[in-house]
Amino acid sequence: MKIRKKEGIFIFLILVILLFVNYSWLDALIINSFSDYELVKIDRVIDGDTIKANETSIRLLGINTPEKGEKGYQEAKEFLEKMVLNKLVQLEYVGEREDRYGRTLAYVFVNGENINSKIVENETGLGNYYFPSGNNIYSNELKKSWNVCIENNKNLCEKSENICAKCIFLKEFDYNSQEVVLSNSCNYSCNLKNWKIKDEGRKNFIFPNINLDKDEEIKIKVGENQDTSKILFWKGETYVWTRTGDTLFLRDDEGKLVLWGGY
Repeated sequence: MKIRKKEGIFIFLILVILLFVNYSWLDALIINSFSDYELVKIDRVIDGDTIKANETSIRLLGINTPEKGEKGYQEAKEFLEKMVLNKLVQLEYVGEREDRYGRTLAYVFVNGENINSKIVENETGLGNYYFPSGNNIYSNELKKSWNVCIENNKNLCEKSENICAKCIFLKEFDYNSQEVVLSNSCNYSCNLKNWKIKDEGRKNFIFPNINLDKDEEIKIKVGENQDTSKILFWKGETYVWTRTGDTLFLRDDEGKLVLWGGY
């Protein structure tokens, strides 16, 4: 009993010391001990969100950049090359280590700078945030980068100048029924031909030649049914909007941003 009592007093004294003394070095030691990261040299840049090191493909977490043939593809790739190619970078792993294609998932840091976030923010605006498995420790940072990009009207964040850009609004966004409803608030008709809806990832819906009159609504539903005057079907997909959270980006026929909204 005496030994246990002494042990208890000793533990109590240690806890008191820790409460009143600022051990910043100890905090850093604990964080570094539990951080899951490694240093690698980047040998190749595939596109704006995929790189290679030692023949391993690495997919940058938390972002999505344009695919080949899309606006901003080359700019995103060249920016990433400038930031990481032939450099020693730190890969930080958060959550799942691989995607369904076998690529390593990581945040990339150069001299302490979050490159994933840099691709999204105001000076570049070459990608959007993307959290298919839900939010993680860098989600807020990436969302802030996107908001700054919107404010500065850069690249993928460039606002549409189409006469209908201020007319079309997102009335409903239901991931349970996989439905989106858009409505026209202006007193004139809007033609949506070649306008595009995109999720956070790579799924796209391109509008046919359709007019949306004043106060008229159009529903876009994921499925394989036949289009009607009131419902358009997002074919080729079993689902688009994920339950862990997603964002809708609506762009005009020039690829400029009309609106965005998420849950």
